[in-house]
Amino acid sequence: MRGLQASYGDTIALWDVSFNVADKELVVLIGPNGAGKTTTLRSVQGVLKPKSGVVTFKSEDITGLHPNETVARGIALVPEGRGLFTRMTVEENLELGAFVKRARSNLQENLNMTYNMFPILKERRHQKAGSLSGGEQQMLAIARGLMSEPQLIMLDEPCLGLAPIVVMQVFEALEQLKQKLSVLIVEQNVEAALGVADRAYLLENGKVVLKGKPDDLRNTPLVRESYLGL
Repeated sequence: MRGLQASYGDTIALWDVSFNVADKELVVLIGPNGAGKTTTLRSVQGVLKPKSGVVTFKSEDITGLHPNETVARGIALVPEGRGLFTRMTVEENLELGAFVKRARSNLQENLNMTYNMFPILKERRHQKAGSLSGGEQQMLAIARGLMSEPQLIMLDEPCLGLAPIVVMQVFEALEQLKQKLSVLIVEQNVEAALGVADRAYLLENGKVVLKGKPDDLRNTPLVRESYLGL
């Protein structure tokens, strides 16, 4: 992403935002509510069309493509709130994640992969998604994103509202994921996110104000005082 500006009507949400995610790297975006983190993910996925700037994926300019086009190119977004089909079963939700052509032909293989990563989903595969616990629903949302065989998966607040032990399980899964593909996370749990990230960006008021390795950000007075309570 280079020089991205995005807005909702007349309200500008991102000002000249630039960052990158390398192959098999986990990058985290941190910052206060309203900083532009979700808008950044929506701009990459194509849910929101940027006013200016360029989004490039694997050397291709994908700025302003529709979400179905970015998914077809290998980008998946797990939205805040999960967006599950609660009246459908776990397995039906997963099958819906495999709607792109390349994934449909590998449906059973991808199901097995997600069940190996999240064994509880295999146990619950015939249950309605709405009957799962919050942690199980988040695992299902991540697994559904993986069913499209992405090369980049983006997660918006994956640990929001989860118990600490479940947060640990989610971040353990994310550490597994970055061995296979690129991961971009928006997360309010700054300490936990920095613990698994390769690099991090701090957004405030729609601008990148800090970037670097997790330890670099941890050691800045701004992050220590405002986000880590140190």
